[in-house]
Amino acid sequence: MKAFTQVVASGGFAAAARELGLSRSAVNKLVINLENDLGVQLLHRSTRRVIPTETGLAFYDRCVSILADLQEAELAVSQLHEEPKGTLRVNAPMSFGTLHLAAATADFMVKYPDLQVQLTLEDRFIDPISEGFDLIVRIADPPNSTALIVHPLVLAERILCASPQYLSRHGNPTHPSQLRQHACLHYGHSTFDNQWKLRGPDGEHLISTPAVLCSNNGEVLQAAALKGLGITLLPTFIVSRCLHQGTLQRVLPDYAPPDIYVCVIYPANRHLSTKIQLFTSFLKERFGQSPSWDGDEN
Repeated sequence: MKAFTQVVASGGFAAAARELGLSRSAVNKLVINLENDLGVQLLHRSTRRVIPTETGLAFYDRCVSILADLQEAELAVSQLHEEPKGTLRVNAPMSFGTLHLAAATADFMVKYPDLQVQLTLEDRFIDPISEGFDLIVRIADPPNSTALIVHPLVLAERILCASPQYLSRHGNPTHPSQLRQHACLHYGHSTFDNQWKLRGPDGEHLISTPAVLCSNNGEVLQAAALKGLGITLLPTFIVSRCLHQGTLQRVLPDYAPPDIYVCVIYPANRHLSTKIQLFTSFLKERFGQSPSWDGDEN
């Protein structure tokens, strides 16, 4: 497989042989043996060039992935007690990334200076396998997939809140049913059919409220709440500072939505990766006990 992928990448047997440190005939024999084992032709050969067949091209993509996994496993075992090297590709939500993960990532890189990190922030759900990320951070119900490993880091507590100005003008609700008479700011893509599920001393309530504003970014909703536009449901890692400063006020403190967690998620075939294990452990230590935003008074 390594000989075959090198021939495709190099565009010929001679160049592949030089890269592998083998003779041209040895590389050719390895590829022929592979074709015989599979019972298919992988390469079109001519005196001028070598190109993969349609089957060979599909097999090449799988081989590249398999060889990368093998190299990752070998490196993980051989470097268990060494400093991590290479590139760590991470994807995370926008607000959590800018407010908390950015500083944590910088501290992690100071601790491991030979490691390069590619941190991509976006709020859509990412499949780390198909989109090529080593690890993703998500704030949602963990995906139910045997192909992924999920490590919950910390509870992402969410609360209803609004500005004191809004509450003084429109009143402070005392029961979830009263939210239907208020302007609401929703996380999502539609101003219609929005629901908040809340549990309190009198059981569970599913409240449908039209949104005066919806957004897929929590900081947008926080900015609107600060302007007195309505009540919103946001995680404390976004609004804790405003709550301490008094610019936002908690609404219906006896009622809470279902628990969701900040999670680290990565492909199951990467569980031996030293860099992934170190970064996961670092984030657990950073956020898992007493998150910094719980005491954020600045």
